[in-house]
Amino acid sequence: MTMTYTIPFSQISYTDVPSVGGKNASLGEMFNTLSVQGIHIPDGFATTAEGFQLFLERNKLVPPLKALMARLNTQTFANLSEIGGEARKLLTDAVLPDELSAAVVKSYAELCKPYGRELDVAVRSSATAEDLPNASFAGQHDTFLNRKGAEEVVAAIQLCFVSLFNNRAIKYHYQCPMDIEWAKDGNTGDMFIVQARPETVHSQKDPFVLHEFLLSELGTVIAQGSAVGSKIAAGIARILKSPADAGRLQAGEVLVTDSTNPDWDPILKKAAAIITNKGGRTSHAAIVARELGTAAVVGTLDATKKIKDGQWVTVSCAQGKTGLVYDGKLAWEEKEINFKGVQIPKTAPMLILGDPDKAFLYSFYPNRGIGLMRLEFIINNSIRIHPMALVKYDELPSDAVKKEIEAITAGYADKEQYFIDKLAQAVATIAAAFYGKDVIVRMSDFKSNEYANLIGGKDFEPDEENPMLGFRGASRYYHERYREGFRLECEAMKKVRGEMGLTNVKLMIPFCRTVEEGKKVVDLMAQYGLKRGDNGLEIYVMAEIPSNVILAKQFAEVFDGFSIGSNDLTQLTLGLDRDSAIVSELFDENNPAVKEMISRVIHDAHASGSKIGLCGQAPSDFPEFAAFLVENGIDSISFNPDALLKGMENMVAAEGN
Repeated sequence: MTMTYTIPFSQISYTDVPSVGGKNASLGEMFNTLSVQGIHIPDGFATTAEGFQLFLERNKLVPPLKALMARLNTQTFANLSEIGGEARKLLTDAVLPDELSAAVVKSYAELCKPYGRELDVAVRSSATAEDLPNASFAGQHDTFLNRKGAEEVVAAIQLCFVSLFNNRAIKYHYQCPMDIEWAKDGNTGDMFIVQARPETVHSQKDPFVLHEFLLSELGTVIAQGSAVGSKIAAGIARILKSPADAGRLQAGEVLVTDSTNPDWDPILKKAAAIITNKGGRTSHAAIVARELGTAAVVGTLDATKKIKDGQWVTVSCAQGKTGLVYDGKLAWEEKEINFKGVQIPKTAPMLILGDPDKAFLYSFYPNRGIGLMRLEFIINNSIRIHPMALVKYDELPSDAVKKEIEAITAGYADKEQYFIDKLAQAVATIAAAFYGKDVIVRMSDFKSNEYANLIGGKDFEPDEENPMLGFRGASRYYHERYREGFRLECEAMKKVRGEMGLTNVKLMIPFCRTVEEGKKVVDLMAQYGLKRGDNGLEIYVMAEIPSNVILAKQFAEVFDGFSIGSNDLTQLTLGLDRDSAIVSELFDENNPAVKEMISRVIHDAHASGSKIGLCGQAPSDFPEFAAFLVENGIDSISFNPDALLKGMENMVAAEGN
């Protein structure tokens, strides 16, 4: 019987896993099915299981390897380092059979032939049990890059065999969606898919059950970095310098170290949480933490100095992108949200969202997209600087303000670009999380007193008696006091829709008092590169002023749709200041006058062929208000995430009547 020791990708399919392993089988399948569709898959060849078996038999390695594995302490793995070292020495001292070496040399020559030169190649492991639907050995074996010439390739293949017995691989069975790995050619800029393997962690979770964590008390923050996941955990901190210290970490304790690599994997499984000085959200510690579902705070810079060995700490990743490490054991709540059996109403349930750090969590809620994304949250929390203070940075009168802005925008010679990039990144995060569904972004709607609180804001904002009814919304956008600030907002949205390709973003103009004002803003947006209709761009308007209702058909000629802002519409219909505690008891969306306004604008919007939704708390608080909206045929209702389930329940009940 003739044995096959190498196979070119052109002859490999996914049915060849037993012979060439999951990684090579996947690459062969993609090479043969996707290359013809214009998707770049690197060519190559695989060594076979028969070749590895020949290597073991010729060097008589099977009995001693079995004996070594029998000696392994599988309870504490205390002798893992010793066993792994002996196993690797056996394979390193062995000799690659001539038949296997010759097959590799021949296949490498055939791979290089079309190019007329020796190629730099990557030699990667593809064990037959490495990438299975219910077990992934990702990252456990070694990869050797930039190997050139048959001699280097043959040597690297033996080193891959040796890496089958890395300590981490010996101890590794994590218990179908795909993980896709890609690479960019540094010379041509072409993108290549270099691996596709079954995703083995998140796909096995119950997709209908989510867990939310919330600290019940706050303490002293002793370290902070980038949060991985959204959990909270507490335990005794153990500061380890290397994997050799593994025995010091007990199950349920918090690992604190400088950085990790795959040699740490057996240790990371025992940790209640992981804290590192170095690394970001794509570091080794972060990747493993995600796979294990473990809370991690990475890139703290100085955690090993700030945290004492044996100290109780609480690790919180539930407060956005910044992970916090608190002194002591704090109390927290864990809430299970179960979407099983939740009925989706015909009227589209959408979300109100401002915090991009929560986007991917909330994207798993049952929804039809984002009905209202407020830019104010991003500007206030991430950017923090008044846009006009960036436009006119050189003219700012205060040196102290300029120094503060300089510190925040470090790395940006162009201060305007700081605003554009930060805003675009935040909006893009939400748009990507909900891609395939509409994300309606409302341009900024701060009042003048709120804008003044931004860094540098006092130099550009008027002092108004009633900011609620003053210089806000559409009136700002074309006014000389803010026109250039609005340009920055438009530049950011143009970047999101154009450069980033997130065309599910639609834009909305708040507090637009007159039809003429609406035309001015839409024309100005076109000048700034956001022309209505281009690349599917839709521009909506808030229906929150009585004039929007009375002239809805005329507004529909300027805009593509409406979103009812029930708070402002209620206060302006009833003539009360919703910020006034004295008359607050009169604020009522169920007032007949308010409901008449809402009913009318829904009718006129539909008569004009425009979509219309509502953003507000009332449909979740009052079943009768949800019924009223459904009866009037509203297209969508947007809720804050904590009100979504109750709101949908009210909508479904209304649709059933």
